[in-house]
Formats: sequence, C-alpha cells, structure tokens
Amino acid sequence: MAFDPGEVSKASRFHALMRLIRIEHTLFSLPYAYVGAFLSGFPVTAREIILMSLALLGLRSSALAYNNIADLDIDSLNPRTWNRPLIKGAVKLGDAWWVVVVGSVVYFVSAVLLNRWTALLSFLPWIVAMSYSGAKRRHSFPHLHLGLTLALAVAGGTIAVAGNASLLEALEKIPWAFFLGVLLWVAGFDIIYSTMDYEFDLKHGIGSIPARFGIKKALDMALAFHLMAIALFGIAKFLYGLGSVYLLGWAVSSALILYENILTRKSLENVPRAFNLNIPIGLILTLSAIADKLLGGFE
Repeated sequence: MAFDPGEVSKASRFHALMRLIRIEHTLFSLPYAYVGAFLSGFPVTAREIILMSLALLGLRSSALAYNNIADLDIDSLNPRTWNRPLIKGAVKLGDAWWVVVVGSVVYFVSAVLLNRWTALLSFLPWIVAMSYSGAKRRHSFPHLHLGLTLALAVAGGTIAVAGNASLLEALEKIPWAFFLGVLLWVAGFDIIYSTMDYEFDLKHGIGSIPARFGIKKALDMALAFHLMAIALFGIAKFLYGLGSVYLLGWAVSSALILYENILTRKSLENVPRAFNLNIPIGLILTLSAIADKLLGGFE
C-alpha cells in the first residue's frame, strides 16, 4: 500500500510546505478546540476564538514539521514515505526548522495573550505534540499518544475561554467525555492507519499495536476503542445539555466510524479509503455539537 497523506504531488514549494504540515488535517482539528470552548459554559469571545485558532495552527504546524524532521531516518527507509517533502528534497531541512520555530512562537505568543492559565500550561501540549516521533521508538502504543495530542485541543479550548476563573474551575468545565472520546477515536483510526506499515515496523523495531499484537488483534483493539468513543460521544449529549442537532450528528458520525472498521476488516486495501473518512467524521461530530449549543440544545 503506497497511500501517504504527507506525499508531495506537485512541484510547487508552497504545496510542499503544506504537505509537510498536512494543512487540511491542521485546519480540521480546529473544531476540537471550539467544542471545548462552547461546551464549557464560559462566555466565548471573537478574540478568544482567533487566538485559540492561531495557537492550534502554530502548534500543529510546528509539531508536524518537527516530527517529519525527527522521522527522516525512518521515512528514508520506508518505500511508502519516499514521496514526503523532506525525503524528496521539495522542502529543505532548514526551511522545516523555520516552520518549527515560527509555529512554536505563534503558539506560545497566542497562549500568553489568551489568559494566565493557557500561558502557564502551554508547555504541556507542546511537549506532547513534539514527542510523538519518540513515542513510537520507545513503546508499542504511540496511537494513544497521538490521540492525547488531539484530545488536548478540547481541553485547551476550555482553558482558553476560562478568563479569570480558577484553574480548578477551568479543569472542571472541560467536557471530559469529548476529551476521552477524541483520544480513543483518534487512537483507533491511527491503529488502522499503521497496518499499512506492519511489515516495515516489524523489521525495523518501530512501535505500533499491529507490530506488537498482529493485524487481527490490532483491528479488534481499534474497534474496541471506536465503540468506547461512540459511547462517550453519546453520553456527551446528556452531560452537556445537547439536543436533536447533536444527536443527528452523533448518529451519522457513529455510522461512519463503524463503516470505517467494516471497510478495513473487509480488506486492508481499503485502509486509505477508511482513513479519509475521519475528516468528515470529525467535522460532523464537532460542528453538530457547536451548532446545537449555539441553538440552545434545540429539541
């Protein structure tokens, strides 16, 4: 399987940079932070939305650039990733480091401008995001590490709009069902994605659940994670006063999550198709929650 969402398909330098940071994945991760903000119960201002958006864009851009740099030795050996920007030379190593630096500056400055708690806690998501490459070199569960990276956007969204509230109150307001649901959903689809590198990971000692337990058990674990995520997203309706708009979004996204697993179990050739379902899944789930909250939990 040669599918790789980070591959370069055009000669444009701008296109190569966008592939380096996988801009579509970065943009579609923004609603996770918005969910954390709008479900928190704190008032949300336009200024806070702009700053949290800049923070997330900066963090994900710098983290993806850094992890591409850190994975150069692995990616240069894996035929599936030979078309990535740094491997092909479409992006110079120095330019990638500039993305890391500029993205990190944007992130930390935005965090400082939001409030004291985002300023004080900003190093935690940065460390988690930057250490993903190291996780798969140290243990077999990097999928949970990636899930935590996305889930922290939910927590960050809440803390970003906490204003003068105490840290304890801000933490209590985080929609934890969404946080855990995102963590498990992302970990599940990353397990599915990693089946494409099963043989490579085994040969080179790269940590992944498929390499540790085999593909069949890995797909069973992905399904288990996804079933728990669906349950948590369903519980969120009752915990956060959501109504029929969210219920519809939850039903559609749940069906797509299950379909993703069905496709993969039918044939591993369907992994790229199954993986690409996750962008609409995330958008439907998060935007329906936000719309429902703005509508006042319309029944």
